[in-house]
Amino acid sequence: MYRRRTCTLSMRKLTSLVLVFLVMAAATAVPSAPLPRKSPEFAMNEPSGKQILLSSFKGKVVMIEFFFLRSQKCLNLTRTMNTLNAELGARGFQPIAVAFPAPQSDANGTLVGYLAESYKLNYPVGYTDKNSVDQNLNRGPREVLRIPQVIIIDRAGMIRAQSGGYDGNLKLEDEAYLRTLLNGLLKETVSAATKK
Repeated sequence: MYRRRTCTLSMRKLTSLVLVFLVMAAATAVPSAPLPRKSPEFAMNEPSGKQILLSSFKGKVVMIEFFFLRSQKCLNLTRTMNTLNAELGARGFQPIAVAFPAPQSDANGTLVGYLAESYKLNYPVGYTDKNSVDQNLNRGPREVLRIPQVIIIDRAGMIRAQSGGYDGNLKLEDEAYLRTLLNGLLKETVSAATKK
């Protein structure tokens, strides 16, 4: 009798744990905002203190990387963007890197300036706060925040690809995949991009 009761209690505990895990997994598995969608306006601060608006790159194919300064994965992507900018910049490609603070850290003009200089980045690099990043990504409070977060915007100002979140495109960190995607978008005219 005692053994049967112990077994029943163990099964209940196991079932409860499985249910708790499934509920937690479902809560973090919130899909990203639908694509394509109109890109919202966004402002980042350059190390000099000057503010740059996303709308100043209208008509270009824009790649934004939202990153943490101390993440090697993020820093590797900044180098990839440098390479892609050297290859595709003349055709209308515009990379932008925007640092934002990781938990218990900072993202300020001095640190961002030092990074841009030491990595010899040949495109705009700036910083902002986490709330601005969440708003631009259309990120819900329960959505997983993976870094780096990448957004690809076509010439018509539509977000065509986004990494992060539950169903985000993680291939946006791969140089070969990015090159193919960007080449395709660079071939589109503004009117063709609007029809997508």
